[in-house]
Amino acid sequence: MISRKFEELKGKAYPLIGYAVAGYPSLDDSRKVIKAMINGGVDILEIGIPFSDPIADGPIIQKASYQALSKGITPKQALELCNDIRREFDIPIAIMTYCNILYKAGYEKFIINAKKNGVNGFIIPDLSLEEAKPLRKLLAKNNMDLILLVSPNTSIDRIKKISNIASGFLYLVSVYGTTGIRSRFEDYTRKAIVRVKKYSKLPVGVGFGVSKPEHVRFMIDAGADAVIVGSAFIKAIDDGFDKVEELARELKRACIIK
Repeated sequence: MISRKFEELKGKAYPLIGYAVAGYPSLDDSRKVIKAMINGGVDILEIGIPFSDPIADGPIIQKASYQALSKGITPKQALELCNDIRREFDIPIAIMTYCNILYKAGYEKFIINAKKNGVNGFIIPDLSLEEAKPLRKLLAKNNMDLILLVSPNTSIDRIKKISNIASGFLYLVSVYGTTGIRSRFEDYTRKAIVRVKKYSKLPVGVGFGVSKPEHVRFMIDAGADAVIVGSAFIKAIDDGFDKVEELARELKRACIIK
């Protein structure tokens, strides 16, 4: 379903991938946030399962994740949220989670449950390349994608290996460090996009720090196939669901091929 969305938008727009934390600000409100994002033009959803040690997340997403956990949000409820969205919208859904959550539940059991709840792919920041191979087979068996991460300092050899295992798209971390809003991007980000595109067999989605239409254009002009926005949507929640939808519209306009 994720690959199909890239094909569907080809020549019209670059996919806008929007991130939300399941259960933030509350379980019911996270449904409203996601609906606002979709109504604003988000093409692919990335739903984060709250975790106590989210190594890839910056302060905004960490705070949202901790707040969701403090309200007792569980992986089961996060998957049920995916199911709610799936029943209402025909949109690809990838979940962002960590190995410990899958390990606790049992990898196969968790994946089958995710599939039943309408999930199309997994993003697991702390997954090693060695662990990725068997997991990829398990996901492929269930018609789901394994979206793997690369960064500006990933070697060419490793980009090729990751690209051979991953499916759906490659997630390029645009900057060194964790997620979070940034005012601008350095030239190394542009060079990283060019390099990863050259050696990847998959479309390249770029995220971490993207919050404005000019950021979206920077990524697309450098060669990105999709743009991923997380912290900016979480921050917009403070100003209301209308602001979330408004931000999605602004970012989506920048993704349109003119």
